[in-house]
Amino acid sequence: MDELPIGRRVAYWRGRRKMSQQVFADRLGKSKSWVDKVERGVRRLDKFSVLYEIAVILRIDVQLLLGKDPERRSDALTCIDQIEVQEIRAALEQYSSMTAYFDAVSHPPPLPDLGKAVTHAWLTYQYGRYAMLTRALPKLLRDAQAADAGHQGEQAKEAANLLGQVYQIASSVLRKLGECDLAWLAADRSMAVAQRADDPLLAGVATTRVCNALVAMGRARPALELNVSIANRLAPGGMNDSGPGRLSVYGMLLLQGAMAAARFGDSDTVEDLFHGAHEAAVMLGGDQNHYWTSFGPTNLELHRAAAAVEMGDGGRAVEIHQRIPEPRFNGLLPERRAHHLLDIARGYTQVGDMAKAGEMLLRGDRLAPSEIRCRPIAHEVMSDVLRRTRGALPAPLAELAEQMGVGV
Repeated sequence: MDELPIGRRVAYWRGRRKMSQQVFADRLGKSKSWVDKVERGVRRLDKFSVLYEIAVILRIDVQLLLGKDPERRSDALTCIDQIEVQEIRAALEQYSSMTAYFDAVSHPPPLPDLGKAVTHAWLTYQYGRYAMLTRALPKLLRDAQAADAGHQGEQAKEAANLLGQVYQIASSVLRKLGECDLAWLAADRSMAVAQRADDPLLAGVATTRVCNALVAMGRARPALELNVSIANRLAPGGMNDSGPGRLSVYGMLLLQGAMAAARFGDSDTVEDLFHGAHEAAVMLGGDQNHYWTSFGPTNLELHRAAAAVEMGDGGRAVEIHQRIPEPRFNGLLPERRAHHLLDIARGYTQVGDMAKAGEMLLRGDRLAPSEIRCRPIAHEVMSDVLRRTRGALPAPLAELAEQMGVGV
C-alpha cells in the first residue's frame, strides 16, 4: 500500500468504504470529475487540509494516505483504526493448531482466565463498545489459539469452545464495521473449531455468523440455504432435546435465515421462518441470552422490523416498532436496542419522515454510540437525512453528523 500513488490509496479506501465516486465527491464538496482525476493521478493532492478532509470522510488516519504508519487514536469512540485491522488479520492468519502438530505449546493460557476474558469480550460487544473490543481482539485471538493448540484431553474441547467463541466475536464486530472479508474468515474458522469442541449448538451459532458475513457480501441465497439446513438438524424434538440453549440457537438460525430471504425479497420464506422462530420463542418463554444469542419474543419482533426494512416496507417496520412494549424493549442489551433503532431510522427514511429518522439515530447514539457512529450503514442513513433535509438539522443531530464525519 505504501508504494501506491496517493490517488490510488484514495481509490482503495473509497472502495473499502463502499462509496461511489459520486457519493464521495458529494461528501467532499467536489465534482465527480475532480475525484476521478485525483484517483488516476492526473490531479495532485498537495493541500494537507484537503487530505485531512478526505481522511475524515473515509474514516482513516491521514497518515495512511501519506504512506506512513498510522498512530493509534485515543478517542474512545473511534470505530476501528487500520492498525487494529492489520493486527486482527495477522492473528487470524496464525495456524497454531498446525504448529502444535509439530511442536507442543509449553505454557498454554489457563482456561479459567481465558474463559473470563471471553465473557468480558462478549459483554463488550453486546454493550456496543466496538473500539474497546477491536483493541482487545488481537491478543484475545492469540491467547485463544495458543490455548487451543496447547491443551490436551478433556481440556482440549473446552479450549476449542473458547476459541470458537472468540472467532464469533471477531466475525460479529468486523461485519458491523464493514470488514466483510475478515468477518467471513473468522466465521468460517468458528465453524471448523466448533466441530472439534463437540458442541452442536456452538456450531449452530457459528453458522449464523457465517451466514451474516455471506449476506453482507451479497451472497444471501447460499446464506439462507445453509441456515435452514443447520436449523433442520438442530430442531428440538425427536432425538434432540428442547432445552433453552437449543431453542435459542434454533430460533436464531431461523431469524437469520429470514433476514437472508428478506435480502432478495422472498416474503413467503421470510414469514415461514418467522413462524418457526415464533414457536421456538413461545417454548422458550421469554427473552434470554443463551449462547449469547439474545433470542426471545422481543428479539423476534426486532428481526421482523429489520426484515420489513430490507424489503423496503418502512411503514410496516415502524408499525412493528410501535407495538413493542417499552419495558420489554428496555430489557434488551444496548447493542440490540441501538441496532434496532438504526433499522427503524432506515424505515423512517423509506416513508419520508426525516425528523423521526434523525430522532432514532440520536436515541441509538445515546444507547451505544459505536453502533451509530461506526457502522457504514448508519453513515448512509445520516447522509440520506442530510441530503433530503438539505442540511437543515436540529442542533443535536447536526452535532452527531459532524462527529460521524458525515457532510451534506
